[in-house]
Formats: sequence, structure tokens, C-alpha cells
Amino acid sequence: MEKLVPVSLSNRHIHVSKEHLEILFGKGHELTKMKDLSQPGQFACDEKVDVVGPKSTLKGVRILGPVRPETQLEISMFDARTMGVEAMVRPSGKIQGTPGCTIIGPKGQVELKEGVIVAARHIHFHTSDGEKFGLKDRDIVKVRVGDERAVVFDNVMCRVHPDFALDMHIDIEEGNAAGIQNGTMGEIIR
Repeated sequence: MEKLVPVSLSNRHIHVSKEHLEILFGKGHELTKMKDLSQPGQFACDEKVDVVGPKSTLKGVRILGPVRPETQLEISMFDARTMGVEAMVRPSGKIQGTPGCTIIGPKGQVELKEGVIVAARHIHFHTSDGEKFGLKDRDIVKVRVGDERAVVFDNVMCRVHPDFALDMHIDIEEGNAAGIQNGTMGEIIR
């Protein structure tokens, strides 16, 4: 049986804590939902910030909601080089020891000590999908995408949770280089 998953491309974005949201946008500010994302309860916001590194600034980086316990900037390798930071490939939420940046909003700015990452490739599985595919949280798989110019993505982390919906997330640069569009199907290789 083929084990197919839909693939989504992830562009640069930032997750913010409540404390940092209020510094950047003002006391009591709430995120404004622009549109829902592929994962239940996750959404793109109207709010954007500028992020400053040692070499350059990324303007208009979109915030994704809801607020998180810690602020985390997810960028591509190209963005990291452009900004002049040594961003590490990490699973979301694993920010210890990563570089920081300055975040500028309309009401203030935050000096982020750590939290700049290049998000590791991963697949979100609902618990029932994990069972169906025979995979558990933190398993590592390969995923083949495409036909004529197929690409195999290695080191793809499985994230299994009852709040997730089946979807593979890769960096937009990886997707563009492989000619992948949102909704392309990938086949899991064990």
C-alpha cells in the first residue's frame, strides 16, 4: 500500500510569545487572523514585523498564531545567510543555543537572545494516521516526491499528536528547487 502524504511549503514566519506581542504591538493586543493554516487551530495573521540580523533586515515577516510560550523565527538557509546569522536546522520549539535577532514592531522592539532556526523537515500525523502508517512521534523517514524529476527528502521527522492533521512541511526553498507546489503528494519510504 502506498503511504502518501500531502506536502506544504513553509515560508519565513515568526511565532511570538504574549509578552513579546504586547511589546511589539501594544498592551492588550490580540493577533488578527488572516487565514487558517493546514494544522487545526493554526493561522496566519495580519500582523507583520521586521527582523534584523548582523548583515541585513527581513521586512514584513508574517506572524503565525496562536501565541506560543517562546518567540521563534523560522527562516530559510538563504534568509540566514542574508541576515548574517548561523541558523541551525532544528525541530520547532528546540531553540536552545540558537542565534537571536532584533524584532521590530509598530510599538516597540524585542532583542531576541535565541530563537532563529531553519525548521527541520517534518510530517504532522493525527494519532490515527500514525497508527495507519505504523509510525510514532519522533520517527525519522524518507519521503519521495515527484515523477520525472523525483526528489527524496531524507531525515523527515514524524510528529504524531491527536491535534494534528496529516501534512508534510518543507522549506519553501526546498520545494521550489524540486518543483513542488502545495498539495503535491509525497510517498513515505521506510
